[in-house]
Amino acid sequence: METPLHIAKALADGSRMRVVAALLRHDQLCVCQIVEMLHLATATVSRHMSILQNARLVQNRKEGRWVYYRLAEPFPEPLRRWLLDSLANSPEIETDQAVLKKVLSCDPEDLCRRQKDRKECND
Repeated sequence: METPLHIAKALADGSRMRVVAALLRHDQLCVCQIVEMLHLATATVSRHMSILQNARLVQNRKEGRWVYYRLAEPFPEPLRRWLLDSLANSPEIETDQAVLKKVLSCDPEDLCRRQKDRKECND
């Protein structure tokens, strides 16, 4: 019972659900990319990612100073289908995808530096 409860609690927050939705479409995302997508502070994003990781929905890996997140393996297939179906026509998820398209064109180091300066990444 504990695992389904942790999953339900983890997905009960809109920001965390948006992250999972983004990871359903992208192999991995750096914390700085998630920060940019959600427009939240790095500490807030880190807390959200910790909750998703404790629910075993995401995994992380470090590469130098960067932390990348991806969906956990195995990710529950019924949950994957439900999320894809439920969020297919969500305007918020579509906006997130547009933001990520721009964000993913940026160098992570440049993106991180710009976040510290509170500037947007330029194409």
